[in-house]
Amino acid sequence: MNFGSPLFAGCLAERNITSPTDIQARVMPLLSQGKSVIFRSATGTGKTFAYLVPLLERLEGGGGPSGLSGSAGPAMMICAPTHELCAQIKNEADFLLRGMRRENAEGGHGEEGGPPPVSRVPSVLLLAGSGNIARQIDAIKKQKPLVVAGNPGRLVKLVRAGKLRTAALRFLVLDEGDRLAADELFGETSLLMGLLKNVTQAASCSATLSAKSRERLLSLFARLAEGKEAGDLEDPVVVEGGGEEILRERIQHWAFFSERRRKIDTLISFLSAGKPKKTLVISGGGGQPGIIFSRLRHAGFPAAALYGGLDKKERKAALDGFRSGKFSVLVSSDLAARGLDVPDITHVVELDVPQDGGVYVHRAGRTGRAGKTGIMASIGDGEEMRRLQRIEKQLGITVYPKELRGGRVTVPAPDPDPREP
Repeated sequence: MNFGSPLFAGCLAERNITSPTDIQARVMPLLSQGKSVIFRSATGTGKTFAYLVPLLERLEGGGGPSGLSGSAGPAMMICAPTHELCAQIKNEADFLLRGMRRENAEGGHGEEGGPPPVSRVPSVLLLAGSGNIARQIDAIKKQKPLVVAGNPGRLVKLVRAGKLRTAALRFLVLDEGDRLAADELFGETSLLMGLLKNVTQAASCSATLSAKSRERLLSLFARLAEGKEAGDLEDPVVVEGGGEEILRERIQHWAFFSERRRKIDTLISFLSAGKPKKTLVISGGGGQPGIIFSRLRHAGFPAAALYGGLDKKERKAALDGFRSGKFSVLVSSDLAARGLDVPDITHVVELDVPQDGGVYVHRAGRTGRAGKTGIMASIGDGEEMRRLQRIEKQLGITVYPKELRGGRVTVPAPDPDPREP
């Protein structure tokens, strides 16, 4: 299989994408055949295009965007847990649809080789909870989008209010499905499933898939299938992908011991010593990202922050500045960092070691993407270092202890031999 579709070949070639990754080669044919799929693959393996390319192609083959977007509502809905991930998905869908527009304009689909009619110019709309809902309602009316991308809470609100119609909705995607199936979002996601009566095909993707998440996702798909004849929605194909070699071979794993009260000092020393080009700092604790950000700015680092409490403009400015290189450090909460895809992140630093190896995988996966290498550094106290040892065994990785000495990152000195005088 290749990315030889006349709809998208040109724009994919712009990114030097000519053949699918392993997970894409396994998932895309299933989706193209109308199967519903739950799939897992490591970060950086191309999960977004694995579902966008075949589903957008199916929309075109099923009568084209002009026949599927309009007053009846969008034909495709993508649900994701965070504003940043929803925005990234929107950008990728826009990228592919721009390729479709170009092909149309060059004579692929317009009458007698002419440009396509206005009705054939599909749009993608971002409907995340941090956006102004009145503006989103206005945009739905004006744009009549083919695709919408949003988080479950906002999508539920818009559908319940009758502002986002679902009569034409055929395809549903749960991106970061394991997160949507987690306790804090499962209720809203399940509620959304009960509102979508016309979905005929669904997909879910994530980098980790626990037994609990898998069962919950199967129950969400079954909810979509209620009232319909038994079929693919009720019995989706589950694809366990690979890509773990990225975690083991492209990412170096470092550990720095630090007392809890000195963690930010250790972070500052690390950034001063290594002068990394692009660093993502992740903290899962409450208001910690804001405190870390303030300390880094006070220390003179060009840093930005991404966490709850910031408005849409502040979040966009932080992310755009980090992407462009204006900021060399981005401090993020765990939730905001989930699914974040910023090119060329050289270092990820976590200031709290998670209990769950799956969380570690998601954090580390922000670096070492697109064939690059990266460093995942954990800064933790004694209990966290023991936790990291358990994660090391669970994931089959090697974590190297490091120290900051003399303004450099070094290997810890060996303990003195008690037999020596």
